[in-house]
Amino acid sequence: MMPLFQSGIRPLRVGPLALAGLVATAHAGEWRPLFNGSDLDGWKVVNGSAPYTVVDGAIVGTTATGTPNSFLAHEDAFGDFILELEVMQSGGPSNSGIQFRSISDPAIDNGRVHGYQCEIDPSERAWTGGIYDEARRGWLYPLTLNPRARSVYQQGRWNLVRIEAIGNSLRTWVNGIPVAHVVDDRTKEGLIALQVHSIGRESEAGRKIHWRNIRIQTDELTPAPHDGLFVRNLIPNHLSPAEEAQGWRLAWDGKTTDGWRGAHQEAFPEFGWRIEDGELIVAESGGGEAEHGGDIVTADAYADFEFQVEFQLTPGANSGIKYVVTEEVDPGGGSAYGLEFQILDDERHPDAKLGAAGNRTLGSLYDLIPSRKDTRGRGIVPVVGEWQHARLVVPPSDHVEHWLNGVKVVDYERGSPAFKAMVERSKYAELENFGLADEGRILLQDHGNEVHFRSIKVRPLQP
Repeated sequence: MMPLFQSGIRPLRVGPLALAGLVATAHAGEWRPLFNGSDLDGWKVVNGSAPYTVVDGAIVGTTATGTPNSFLAHEDAFGDFILELEVMQSGGPSNSGIQFRSISDPAIDNGRVHGYQCEIDPSERAWTGGIYDEARRGWLYPLTLNPRARSVYQQGRWNLVRIEAIGNSLRTWVNGIPVAHVVDDRTKEGLIALQVHSIGRESEAGRKIHWRNIRIQTDELTPAPHDGLFVRNLIPNHLSPAEEAQGWRLAWDGKTTDGWRGAHQEAFPEFGWRIEDGELIVAESGGGEAEHGGDIVTADAYADFEFQVEFQLTPGANSGIKYVVTEEVDPGGGSAYGLEFQILDDERHPDAKLGAAGNRTLGSLYDLIPSRKDTRGRGIVPVVGEWQHARLVVPPSDHVEHWLNGVKVVDYERGSPAFKAMVERSKYAELENFGLADEGRILLQDHGNEVHFRSIKVRPLQP
C-alpha cells in the first residue's frame, strides 16, 4: 500500500499513560489545541519556502517570491475530526487555504501536498470556505453553489473557520455560516496544513496570513444538523443522508435497467447500451440510426424537479439530456422531443459551430440559448475524458437553470415571450407548444457516440 504520510508526518496515537490521563481528566469530545501559541512545536514546512513565524500568539505565514505554494503541516494525521481556527490577513489580500486529509509523499510529485482544502479567498471572487482538491481534481465546491456565503469572510479581521470531516461528509463554515458540503471517499485521513499561496508579482511579497486558536475534536463526534445546502456527492451512485433528507433519490440504481426504457418503446433497448462498473454507457455506433440502440427515457414523468448526473465524453462525442420530454409527437420515431441540455465535445464536434451564437455547445439549451461557461480553474472547466457534473433545476416558477461543474451556465423563463420568440427562430418552430408540457420524462440521448453516465439523481420540487 502506498504510504500516505512521509517527511515527519505521523498518525495520531495516544499512549496508554496519556490515555489514562485523558480518561481521568476529560470528557468525550474534548477540544485539543494543535498550536501552543508560542512556537511551531508539532508543525513542519513540507512544501515551499515561504516563512512561518509566531507573533502575538498566532502563526504568521508571509508571501515570498520564488517559491511554489508553501504548507506548514501538523505532524499528526487525522481522519474524522471537527477543526476550528481563526484566520486573518494583513498587508493586502492573498489567496490561502487550510489543507485537511491531505498527503505529502516523496514518491508522488516530489512530496507535493495534495488533497482537500478549505479555501481562503479575499479576492473579488470571494470563495472563502469553498472546497478545493489541491493538486488533484480542482474545485469540488465553488461558491457559485452558495453565492450567499461569498460575503461572510471579512478581510483584515479575524474570521472563525470550522471544518467538519466525519466519514465521507466534508463540510465548512465561516463565521458560523454554512458554506460547503462535499461527500467523497478519495482520502480518509491525512495531514492538516496551513497554506501560503505562491505569488506572481514582487508587489505581492510580504503579505501575511495569521492563524490562531487552532483546536480539534476527534472523539465521539456529532455531525451538525442538515442545513439544506446543495450537496456535491462524488461517490458514484451513492445517496448521502443529507441528500435523502432533501428528497433526492437515485433515478438509476447503478446495476440494472430498472426505471428506464427506450423512447417510444415498452422495454429497454436490446443493444446500443451497456452497464459496466456502475456506469450506464451508450455505445459507439458510427453509423445510421438503424445501428443505434436509441434514446432512453425515465419510466416516471416529472413536473417540477431537480436532476443531476455525472457524464464522461469520449473525443468528438455528442449526446444530450432532454427534459419535459413528450412522446406524443412523432410517436413512431426513435427519439422524442424535449428541452435539451447539450452534451458535446466542443473542440472536436462540428455541431458546436452550428446553430446561433454557440447555442449548440456543451451546457447550452440546445438550439435556443448558449451556455456561459466558467474558466476559473480545474474542476470547473470541462475536460473530455474526465467526469463532469450536470444539474437541471425545473421549478414550479418555470425559471429553469442549467448547471455545469457547479456553475450556472443557462437560465431562462420557460413559456415567457422571450422563450417563445427563441423557439420561433429555432429548429422547433413547427412544433406546437414546444417545451411547455406540464410534465414529461427525462431522456438520455444516443447520438451514435460513446458517452458514459453515472450518479443519476432526481428530486421532486414542491409548488
